[in-house]
Amino acid sequence: MYLKIHKAGESVIVAVCDRELLGKSLREGNLKVTISEEFYKGDLVSEDDVMAVITKAGNVNLFGDKAVSCAVKCGIVDPSSVKIIDGVAHAQVFRI
Repeated sequence: MYLKIHKAGESVIVAVCDRELLGKSLREGNLKVTISEEFYKGDLVSEDDVMAVITKAGNVNLFGDKAVSCAVKCGIVDPSSVKIIDGVAHAQVFRI
């Protein structure tokens, strides 16, 4: 999986996607989402690495079965809140 950490002042967003999804565009009705290299392509990391980072992150954006599964396994995403966009699992976490 790719993991990239974006920092802007005090704000931190962690982006995670399954490796094979990088660069893909997803369409569902009027919705179009691109899993862009600019936002998601960081370091290739293991499931353990992803879970270590996302459990501490305030904002997380995840695409793909593996990425979303990590968030479910570590308890930060409820399986019922996972969205499927064009057949691809997606979840977001916002902690205030």
